[in-house]
Amino acid sequence: MRVSDHLRRGPADVGATVWLTGLSGAGKSTIARALAGWPRLDGRRVEVLDGDELRRTLSAGLGYSREDRDANVARIGLVARLLARNGVLALVPVIAPYRAAREQLRAEHRAEAVPFLEVYVSAPVEVCAERDVKGLYAAQRAGRLSGLTGVDAPYELPQSPDLVLDTSRRRVAESVAHLAAVLADRGLL
Repeated sequence: MRVSDHLRRGPADVGATVWLTGLSGAGKSTIARALAGWPRLDGRRVEVLDGDELRRTLSAGLGYSREDRDANVARIGLVARLLARNGVLALVPVIAPYRAAREQLRAEHRAEAVPFLEVYVSAPVEVCAERDVKGLYAAQRAGRLSGLTGVDAPYELPQSPDLVLDTSRRRVAESVAHLAAVLADRGLL
């Protein structure tokens, strides 16, 4: 293979971090997993860095203070950036409640010329509570859980997300298609 062949990279060779932020139950993981399994991505290196899974492993010793939440986001952001830097499309469905932590992620990616997209997966807290896949909202209402983001702990809305997906008005397939179109427009698919 010639050197010029290595330099001629197409979208399948370009990594990126797609950070899906929003409340628990908004649909972040559902959208990330659906996009990862999308037929158009066949042959593309894609990794879903699920926030719940990484919280239990990579960030097992952390609690839920602001400092610990920011440390969790920074750790996951580092893994995503390393993957993206090496040609992987890193899909990251993680709440990341604080705007400053998300802006720090964007700055770190920019400093290394690694594409970063912040996708705000929007749904009213009432809709998220109805979905309540993990039982968090029920536990909070019953007094067994405190510090639930968007209920009794803050969630700072993104100021300038690259994309907003309102899952209370849009089906999963529509959200995935919209996200894929944005990625394609940016030369990442």
